[in-house]
Amino acid sequence: MSLKLELDFQYTTTIEKLWKALTDADKLAQWVLPNDFKPIVGHRFQFRSEPNEWWDGIIEGEVLVIEEPTRLSYSWGTGDETHTVVWTLQDLGDGKVNLHLEQTGFSNIHGLNGAKHGWSAWCSELDKVLG
Repeated sequence: MSLKLELDFQYTTTIEKLWKALTDADKLAQWVLPNDFKPIVGHRFQFRSEPNEWWDGIIEGEVLVIEEPTRLSYSWGTGDETHTVVWTLQDLGDGKVNLHLEQTGFSNIHGLNGAKHGWSAWCSELDKVLG
């Protein structure tokens, strides 16, 4: 059985600025990890972190969907598990944008809980990139 993570975050910004923070490699590096991301369907990329005794520090990805400025999807692979990440942006008006994250493909609750913690921490950093 595959487990699914869903989270929503609201930002005071424009949908265009939020889109850029999700798709520009330099901006992504400011709130997630160093990377070689390009918003081109089929582009293979890596997020890179410090390796440790349990992990080589590399997250492999491939861009699956680009629907600027409302939907972005990519694969997210570490170890022997690959997930699908989908970001959906919705302009709420009054300078507010909702960012919905859906990540599927978890094989166990520990991975899901780890991702929930990780994305929550990263998305709290996203505010600083948008400011």
